Parts: sequence; C-alpha cells; structure tokens
Amino acid sequence: MKYGIVIFPSKPVQDEINSYRKRYDPHYALIPPHLTLKEAFEADDAKIAELITELKHIANDMEPFSLNINKVSTFAPVTNTIYLKVNPRQELFDMAEKMQTGKFPENQTYSYVPHITLAQKLSEDEHSDVYGSLRMKDIQFEDTIDRFHLVYQLDNDIWTVYESFVFGKEFV
Repeated sequence: MKYGIVIFPSKPVQDEINSYRKRYDPHYALIPPHLTLKEAFEADDAKIAELITELKHIANDMEPFSLNINKVSTFAPVTNTIYLKVNPRQELFDMAEKMQTGKFPENQTYSYVPHITLAQKLSEDEHSDVYGSLRMKDIQFEDTIDRFHLVYQLDNDIWTVYESFVFGKEFV
C-alpha cells in the first residue's frame, strides 16, 4: 500500500487554500491542503507497524509550533508547480529528516522545501498566467501545528488518514 506523512493546516486555513486549489490543482479532490513531511512510499502491514512506533517517538519529542505562510512561489523550471511558501522552521526540517533515516525508506526526490501546493501539472502558458495572478495576492496565514498524520492511498487514488500523531503525547 502507498503511504505518506503530512501536516494538515486548520480547517479555516484549508478552506481559504482550497479556494485556489479547486481551480488549479488536479489533486484537489484527492487530498486536503497539506504540507508533506514524507512523500509517498510503499510499505506492507509489518513495516507500517514498525514505522508507527517511530512516528510516535518523533511526535512525543515535538512541541506545538506556529506555522507562517505568506508568499506564493513556484518550483519552475523544474516543475510547473505553484505553492504557498511556508516560512522555514527547524521543527519541519528535523521531522522530515528523521522520516528519511533509520527504519524509514529513503525516498526523498528533491531537497526538502516546506510548502502547500496550490497548482500543479500546468502547461507553460497556464503556469505563467496563474503564477502571475497568484503572486500579486496578499496571502497571510498563521496556524498552530500540534500533530502530523500518516495517510494512505485508497484504490480510487483518494488519500485518507491512517493514524494521527499529537505532539508531546505519551503513548503506551
């Protein structure tokens, strides 16, 4: 089965982001707005059980933190993806790094850039038009992050939460 690890912003922030995504992101109906900590990877039930223990340890060591989003950017020319830039927080980089080592599969395609995708799979002209329009908008979000989620992909390509991991929460 295919899994990933993400942070979902609060519902009000998701609603605002979705007002852009529904027009420009073909994955809009497949997963809510999210910040990826670990991109999609394959794992069986035994491996996921191992990783869940590791994810609980990572979450236990975390404290809630504030996430600031304040700019539209793009990965062009590598891809025609347009995203909301998440201000770098060491906590994000530390979590993402831990999820590439030890028992986790090492599957990071690009350097880790904290972001929330707004638009993807655009033609060159679409990318130019959409990016030009979105980057002029004053987008400002601040959100408190206190958990991350292990998600998995269903047969219909929709991603759903497998388990959530609350920061600082002890487990048995």
